[in-house]
Amino acid sequence: MIFEEKRISSQRIYEGAILNLRRDTVTVPGGTAYREIVEHNGAVAIVPITKEGKLVMVKQFRYPSGKVLLEIPAGKIDKGETNPEETARRELKEETGYTAEHFHYMGSINPSVAYTEEVIHLYAATGLIPGEADPDEDEALELVEYDFGEAYKMAASGKLVDAKTIAAVFMAKEQLDIK
Repeated sequence: MIFEEKRISSQRIYEGAILNLRRDTVTVPGGTAYREIVEHNGAVAIVPITKEGKLVMVKQFRYPSGKVLLEIPAGKIDKGETNPEETARRELKEETGYTAEHFHYMGSINPSVAYTEEVIHLYAATGLIPGEADPDEDEALELVEYDFGEAYKMAASGKLVDAKTIAAVFMAKEQLDIK
């Protein structure tokens, strides 16, 4: 059975700096239901690959998970930014110091279709040129590099737990034919 839920009403519950939360009343086959939706402006994530075939990643403490995670560079699309590739270029420079000669758009993902509208745009970056990182004041990052094949195995075996990183590494392997 295929059907569409239609919004009857919407109530803003919370408005924050990074996200908003609303509660919608929607139609369903049996009547009505509630949907709590996280509104998010979207994000980008970058698979930076050096000429030596290394994947540049960042380690950072993620408060919601309570631990240090290994991820690809990423960040939110700021209000007023309309081109995700420009956001990706900004985030790559801020978090790693690298600029890239080539950006390859790999596609986008919805990190959780059940409760958020967030879309993450995924890019691969090659032709990396080193520079000085300039992370946000509230970011503490450690750069690490892994052979791409090793990072792929980490994603496939469950050693990487960040969904955007796993998806982007898999997509890069297929789309860029990385060994």
